[in-house]
Amino acid sequence: MAQPKVEKLITAIDIGSWKVSALIAGRTDTGELAILGTGQRESRGVRRGFIADMERTELAVRETVEQAERVAGTNIEDVWVSFSGGSLVSDVVTVERDMGGYRVEQADIDDLLTTGQQGIDPDGRIVLHAQPTCFTINGKVPVKKPIGMHADLLGVDIHVVLADGAPLANLDLCVRGAYLNVNSIVAAPIATGLACLSEEERDLGVALVEIGAGVTNVSLYAGGMLVGLHSIPLGASDITDDIASAFGIRRSQAERIKCFYGSAMQNPRDFREMIEIAPPHGEVAVPGQAAGPNAEGGKITRAALVGVICERLNQIMTEVNAALAGMGFNSTGRQVVLTGGGAEMKGMADYAQGALGRAVRVGRPRGLSAMPEAHSGPAFATLAGLALYGASNPVDLRTMAPAPQTVHRIGAPMWWQRMMRAMKTNY
Repeated sequence: MAQPKVEKLITAIDIGSWKVSALIAGRTDTGELAILGTGQRESRGVRRGFIADMERTELAVRETVEQAERVAGTNIEDVWVSFSGGSLVSDVVTVERDMGGYRVEQADIDDLLTTGQQGIDPDGRIVLHAQPTCFTINGKVPVKKPIGMHADLLGVDIHVVLADGAPLANLDLCVRGAYLNVNSIVAAPIATGLACLSEEERDLGVALVEIGAGVTNVSLYAGGMLVGLHSIPLGASDITDDIASAFGIRRSQAERIKCFYGSAMQNPRDFREMIEIAPPHGEVAVPGQAAGPNAEGGKITRAALVGVICERLNQIMTEVNAALAGMGFNSTGRQVVLTGGGAEMKGMADYAQGALGRAVRVGRPRGLSAMPEAHSGPAFATLAGLALYGASNPVDLRTMAPAPQTVHRIGAPMWWQRMMRAMKTNY
């Protein structure tokens, strides 16, 4: 059987606080998005989602892309890049047009979208995304395709994501310094949601919690769009640092111990299971020498390790709960999806379910074929979502010219009521 022909290449680069990863995908003539090559390097120039060392980040990007190119057997020039820094802000803007009861034509929609930029107030920030998400008829009825319908008032909700300009410029410089053209910088929560959440979940309402190395991003979806964002400057690397500090060991060993023996749930057997650790000055424990205040003779109990992990997790989940409450995510029965490298820890979903009091599942990337097993976990959800975003290339109002039009900004209670009405109407 002949192999499907690749019509277009899409390259995604996820620059995180712990790793830099790249993915080269090909859209085939059958419409599938197949993985052709991947690459990964340790990230040493990024702190809490922001570039801290331009030279080291640029080198990591270059090496990662070269590795993916060797696997794919091709050279690439254009890339889609993620941004997960804590300066992201989400907003919803509504633009309306008086139709006088006439039928909606494509020209009316074009005019409506063209004037949408007038309602966007960046307030000194950079507009990262400005995408139409939901059309309305007469201010009440949500519709997907209003063309051909009669309306007194035609409206559209525009989802806007803003970010500080300096961090984005630094990220862009690092990627271009690796001799790559940046198609677009994409907010990580949007890419992650595209890879992990179904369309129905985004419509009904779901919270996406991405536990990265240095940042935990909490995003809220409702009515099919991202309606809230909050970044917490804590992540899985803080757990690693806690382990290294508590037991007096190197960070590299603390990371290995966390990955192999770590768990978010305590077990009675943990008090009997011993873990060998090494002191900071060597890879082998010195007989009779304590490796830290909670270690004895180069050994610790697994219960002590889990205790350190849960102490930090409790702090992270307290912040997540506060963020969800601040965004109005208080209704019972709503689901939380965990993703990011921190979600890979054993027992994480059960722990989060108890800590948040909501149904929780771990989100893994989907929608791509031939995904390597090593890149199929929640730690690579943003990377996969970037490829899906690049393949869909959604409409963005930033490329449209402005025109005069009446614009209304709706507050949080009003847009939330509109989302609830849409849900009740459709479901």
